[in-house]
Amino acid sequence: MTAVSLQSKPKQTFFSRLRKNYQRYSLVYWLSLPILVYYIIFHYLPLFGICIAFQDYRTAKGVLGSKWVGLKHFISFFKSDYAWRVIRNTLFINFYNLIFSFPAPIILALLINEVKFAPYKKTIQTITYMPHFISTVVICGLLADFCASTGIITTITTLFGFERTNLLNSPKLFRTLYVSSGIWQGIGWGSIIYLATLSTTDPNLYEAAVIDGAGRFQQAIHVTLPTLVPLIILQLIMRMGQMMSVGYEKIILMYNGLTYETGDVISSYVYRRGLQSGEFSFGTAVSLFNSLCNLLMLVSSNFIAGKVTGESMW
Repeated sequence: MTAVSLQSKPKQTFFSRLRKNYQRYSLVYWLSLPILVYYIIFHYLPLFGICIAFQDYRTAKGVLGSKWVGLKHFISFFKSDYAWRVIRNTLFINFYNLIFSFPAPIILALLINEVKFAPYKKTIQTITYMPHFISTVVICGLLADFCASTGIITTITTLFGFERTNLLNSPKLFRTLYVSSGIWQGIGWGSIIYLATLSTTDPNLYEAAVIDGAGRFQQAIHVTLPTLVPLIILQLIMRMGQMMSVGYEKIILMYNGLTYETGDVISSYVYRRGLQSGEFSFGTAVSLFNSLCNLLMLVSSNFIAGKVTGESMW
């Protein structure tokens, strides 16, 4: 009896698979080329600029001519009086978004999915989608008018015994107004991906649930919601990777000197110090710290989700 030596197949690399499947997927490759070029130019090449976080960067000297100072700007940030304030505010706003904003599109998708009258369903979807297409500047302008001392929201609050005042000047209400306006603007748009997933649910599952005596609520809990679980976990992991990030545009348009204590976040602080004051190295250092924290949270949440639920991004 002769022994046959079995040789393992060589592992295919990306370029070998590319050559092998080029004829079949050539159109797809060419269509993806602009996206690849975009990410290389605007996302990967600018990474070279991270080095100015470790320099006393001077525009006249450039990156190669500026003096290296190591961790000076990181230490300066953590020793400043504003470090804990902006980190705390960023975490609080993202925590409130996670608790209230994250489940809002899921709940809306579940409710819309239960509507069987098509014209009414489409009307609700259109109405909830519309705020997404309103610019942030307009949203903040509406908030400024509605929350002014004579605004409609302020007038409504006075009916419950509250003082008539400009709500945007209240540090206690800043986060509430920020999060609630974000829910109103994004709840409809965020529900699209969940509705698309629900459209792929096997109708036989609902028929089997009806045969077993399940009502509408039980069908939603035991059939509809489990269909969304993998997507919810994926979205939650991605949201956890942004726990240290809050866009500065809306913050800057909403806050003022009276609400810095609860409204000033890392991105707005970087905007003031890095761009307005011209401290590019300091702003880069704070942004790099911010990005590293987000990366750590993303990897950690992905690992935990994989261990607990079996669903993960990689």
